[in-house]
Amino acid sequence: MKKIKFRLMVLFMPLVMIAFVSCESMTGKDIGETDQDGLSIDFEKYELENGLNVVLHQDSSDPIVSVAIQYGVGSNREKKGRTGFAHLFEHMLFQESENVGQDQFFKKIQDAGGTLNGGTWQDGTIYYEVVPKNALEMVMWLESDRMGYLINTVTESAFANQQEVVQNEKRQRVDNNPYGHTNWVIDKHLYPDGHPYSWQVIGELEDLQNATVEDVKEFYDKYYGPNNATLVLAGDFDKDEAKELIEKYFGEIKKRQEVEPLEVQTVTLDETKRLYHEDNFATAPQLNMVWPTVEQYTKDAYALDFLGEILSDGKTAPLYKVLVEEKKVTSQPYAFNGAAQIAGKFRIMVTANAGVDLDSLEAGINEAFTLFEKEGVTEKDMERIKAGLETDFYNGISSVLGKSFNLAQYDVFAGDPGYIEKDIANIKAVTKEDVMRVYETYIKGKPYVMTSFVPKGQVELITENSEKAEVVEEEITENVETEVAETEQEEIQKTPSSFDRSVQPEMGTAPGLNVPDSWIVEMDNQLEAYGIEQNEIPLVTFSLVIEGGHLLDDLNKNGVANLMSDILMEGTANKTPAELEEAIDLLGANINMYTTNESIVLRGNTLKRNFDETMALVQEILLEPRWDEKELERIKTSTINSIKRNQANPERIASEVYNKILYGEGHPFAYPTLGTEESVEAITMQDLKDYYNKYFSPSVSRFHVVGDVSKDEALAAIEGLEEKWEAKEVSIPEFEITNTRDKASLYFVDVPNAKQSVINIGYIALPRTSEDFFPAEVMNYKLGGSFSGNVNLILREEKGYTYGARSGFSGSKIPGTFTASSSVRTNTTGESVGIFRDEIAKYKEGITPEDLEFTKNALIKSNSRRFETQNSLLGMLQEMSAYDLDPKYIEKEEEVIGALTLEQHKELANKYLDESKMAYLVVGDAATQFEQFKEMGFDEVKLLNKQGEEIELEDVKM
Repeated sequence: MKKIKFRLMVLFMPLVMIAFVSCESMTGKDIGETDQDGLSIDFEKYELENGLNVVLHQDSSDPIVSVAIQYGVGSNREKKGRTGFAHLFEHMLFQESENVGQDQFFKKIQDAGGTLNGGTWQDGTIYYEVVPKNALEMVMWLESDRMGYLINTVTESAFANQQEVVQNEKRQRVDNNPYGHTNWVIDKHLYPDGHPYSWQVIGELEDLQNATVEDVKEFYDKYYGPNNATLVLAGDFDKDEAKELIEKYFGEIKKRQEVEPLEVQTVTLDETKRLYHEDNFATAPQLNMVWPTVEQYTKDAYALDFLGEILSDGKTAPLYKVLVEEKKVTSQPYAFNGAAQIAGKFRIMVTANAGVDLDSLEAGINEAFTLFEKEGVTEKDMERIKAGLETDFYNGISSVLGKSFNLAQYDVFAGDPGYIEKDIANIKAVTKEDVMRVYETYIKGKPYVMTSFVPKGQVELITENSEKAEVVEEEITENVETEVAETEQEEIQKTPSSFDRSVQPEMGTAPGLNVPDSWIVEMDNQLEAYGIEQNEIPLVTFSLVIEGGHLLDDLNKNGVANLMSDILMEGTANKTPAELEEAIDLLGANINMYTTNESIVLRGNTLKRNFDETMALVQEILLEPRWDEKELERIKTSTINSIKRNQANPERIASEVYNKILYGEGHPFAYPTLGTEESVEAITMQDLKDYYNKYFSPSVSRFHVVGDVSKDEALAAIEGLEEKWEAKEVSIPEFEITNTRDKASLYFVDVPNAKQSVINIGYIALPRTSEDFFPAEVMNYKLGGSFSGNVNLILREEKGYTYGARSGFSGSKIPGTFTASSSVRTNTTGESVGIFRDEIAKYKEGITPEDLEFTKNALIKSNSRRFETQNSLLGMLQEMSAYDLDPKYIEKEEEVIGALTLEQHKELANKYLDESKMAYLVVGDAATQFEQFKEMGFDEVKLLNKQGEEIELEDVKM
């Protein structure tokens, strides 16, 4: 998979390179006819009197619209001592506004069949919705209300709640994760005190705790006005009607304070800074080297992007050659440039093999630099990097949401939504000489910030002359409810408007279901082929699913299936690993393989014109393995390192112990697909060859293809697989699930000093093949199937104990689980488990007619978004083929949803939700949280180690 990305995109979206060109500069080509020299898409931009920038792009391929509003405010607008405000305010804008009630933003959008979210990063904040086209006016109402009619609703209690939610997000993403504090250490020492990039987007915990409502109101008034925002509307709409709606809802919002453009603030270092930290969750040391560079869209920033790719990506890269092949101190080094709005940084990040002294890693990096200086940059390097531009562009415009994000970003940062032409021209203009020049200018012999993060107690692994980084670790204390002074409930003061904004707009009739036509063919060698032709963009996306996967592993040598999907991508009989990588890159294609519990999957994406050549490579990968012994040793080392890292990650620990508890010792699902350190170490190349010879067969395989390719073209492209891949009999074993639960058991796994507790609650429920499976999923929706689920509304929105709580059913041909889960603040662990238990029990009493109607609306109306992208269509084909479903099975699902009654809902809840027989697993700090569960009425309470084995309390460090 390509790692190069030519700019820093918003944090919550896929990092794909896409952009646009204005209608004034269109060449007249239809988008399906463009080539790399003319990648473009039309739009119209105009400005309201209050300064709001508006960008419109029409796309009638699906009956949906996307609205994105990007504000010119990120953490770069904050001040020291008042950090985290931009991100905190992103949360506040989802609470309520003058004309939209508490927690109604999510509910109203979901009720219309839409999705929504927001994100904050260093340089911006964005909010977005994707809805059926009939809900466009409602979205305009909602977004305008929080832009112009919000601040009177910001109360002490609402603010206190979101303070807790954001702090929980920090604990979950930073404090409870291996290497979570790395960025904090780097930025604090790379940038001078007070620089807008010297703190993290999430903010300092102390600042979040000390923030006041008045602070928030001041920040809102400064940065959240129409004159500091860009609104992008993309999708199926009438342009004149859309302009009227935008003027109606946004036109009367008053302009706020002027926001001065940020000055570029690049930095330099006078000397190298070397820092270390003992990481509570790390099992292997990690080294980072970071140099200050330049801001985005500059000539040097583009060249630095290329430098990162050339130094680290692929088997010919200097860092790979020295650190992986020669010294064998890591399995994958990374080098990349991060150019942001006002400054940039170039980073080398290497997670070493367990026990490696980071001094040797540093020496290896310097040797790689010497090798780079000697070998230089080749034309092939430049060619392969540039080859993927067109594929990246089309992947990005496959959804109206992707278009909206990038139109907004270019408008805010480049002043032109159509900056794509200049952007791609800048990328294509980078030369070999540019790459060497930026290396000499910013990297070679220049001071840097170095961080050594090592497992707790392994300080001997840090680099020489490193100083201790002053990372602030939160202490675990008893839970104290935030005291908010009770005031008499006052009617919200309404900001004057030219019309009654308290009335939700009518939405009219939602678009009907329109399942795309698909085709199915069984090949002569028993390979099944499924396809959907979609001509919106000149791309083809495909997958080959080979049944078996982890189910076919010998549990004495667990992990063979996983290694199979790795080794097959390491060259072919006719191509070295490096040559195979190059062949894929030069096509601008992506091909990867991975292993699941029940299959090995090969998946790819390529331009239409390169589809035949890409499939020829797929055939070579599948039918002509190289069986490279050197690569197998590297892959085994990498896998063992991943296993070790997982042993310190609370969420992975929870997942693996949970599966072991539920499925029992004899079932493959009780063991991770990666295997164990011992089992992986024991696997030989002969084991892989045996697996391949026994189990790789078209008789248990299904090919899926979606995109700009006809049925005949697709079948012609896989003709070689039909002719050369011979079928053999493969029997997928069945395993008895003996761990039938009959009591409520509390299991606790100790992770000392964990800042959050990971909770998994549930049991074995039913397979995907059961007639009740889909109805059970529908039944669960209001319990925990969405943001508006009961458990999330209580644990997050009411209590502020978590960043999110969910519940749901999983299942395949093998019975899956019902699981309710969350990560909660450590000192709320017991209460949170009790809330889950109580809410599951309460749910069996039935839901209200309003909740059932909400469930039906959310699930049925959302189908208008279900067929937009090639990836979503591919997923539909894979589900259809895996369970032998009717091509129009989604129509039948709609019928099930529509016919569901309150009585049937209650019956399903009582049939599949029994809190008295569930396993309650907690992974957290036993010293402070374990004892309370003995008094909470569970049938049994057990302390386990990270392998799921019962231990005594005396074995826990107190």
